[in-house]
Amino acid sequence: MHETEQEVIEILKRSKIDVVSTLPCEKISTLLRLVATERAFCHVGMNREENGVGVSAGVYLANGKPLMIIQSTGLGNSINAIMSLTVTYKLPLPIIASWRGIYKEKIAAQKPLGKAMPKLLDALDLKYTLIEAPTAIGLIEEVIQDAFANERPHIALISPKAWENEALNEVMCQKDSRSYDLNYKTEFRAPEMRRYEAIEIISEYLNEEAVISNIGVPSKELYAAKDRDLNFYMLGSLGQASPIGLGVALKTRRETIVLDGNGSLLMSNILPVVADKKPVNFTILCLDNGTWGSTGDQPAPYADMDLMARGAGVENTVVVHKAKELRYALERLYDDPGPRFLHVMVKPGNVPSVANINLRAEEIKSRFRAAISYR
Repeated sequence: MHETEQEVIEILKRSKIDVVSTLPCEKISTLLRLVATERAFCHVGMNREENGVGVSAGVYLANGKPLMIIQSTGLGNSINAIMSLTVTYKLPLPIIASWRGIYKEKIAAQKPLGKAMPKLLDALDLKYTLIEAPTAIGLIEEVIQDAFANERPHIALISPKAWENEALNEVMCQKDSRSYDLNYKTEFRAPEMRRYEAIEIISEYLNEEAVISNIGVPSKELYAAKDRDLNFYMLGSLGQASPIGLGVALKTRRETIVLDGNGSLLMSNILPVVADKKPVNFTILCLDNGTWGSTGDQPAPYADMDLMARGAGVENTVVVHKAKELRYALERLYDDPGPRFLHVMVKPGNVPSVANINLRAEEIKSRFRAAISYR
């Protein structure tokens, strides 16, 4: 029983995959349960497929071996992240995708994308392998080998036919019990710093930390304030800064800091995943200007980001409005274990004189991977 699924587990173990990000699909529910209980892997249960792309990128940047298991509809959700992050930086990403919409599909909404999936992947020049029978499941090993050998995404599109003779495992994964005692009162004051001023202060306190910087102007500002090999500058993939940082933190003991934004964090909704994985070496600095800062300061949806972090289960949170408050928080940042959430209120507006980052995507990747390995 479950021979096909168990074969996949053995392939992942032989391939030395160490972090597996997943989102559910009923056609592969047994495989997902086996992955979640297999001690050889760090399992990351996601709430958005794009976050798995970011987590996987971070794992590889920290010299780990990631893999994603998702439904084929999730490929549609992840296309921009795959193209602007995985492809742009030449990162390996093997993906096992349950191919919906084709074989005995009963849900009409699955069919349009499912039928078009091979043509869509062809149009994007994304490598894929069709697996339509249990006897071909061994091709997953070749998918993994190719992804890492050529530093690219490679998708195993697996028909439900490959699993249909396998009985479902009815054992459910149990969650730890949790209790909350939240008496929350806060006061938002007018911020005194711009984002660049905050980044300059943060840069003064950087030593051996790995830093992931949000897309666009924030990365340019960090590059201008303090360029380091341990800085990973995002050139695209809005919403993926904290997922990348989470992936890095899961694969290294080095303290890992993300310079994220309010809009990016709202888009990714990664905070519940961070709270679930509880990386003790992980800090998110949310530079909150209340706008979409890199695109002209259009107003972003309002949210109390500190309260969102607490509600997600992140226990160590701080809110600062002034430079002296930021310095105080940074000086005591490591007094308590992570995950930590530092909500930094800043004024809207970019520094007009900040230059572009004079590094290619592959250079950013290569020097970061080399630096994070050296202690």
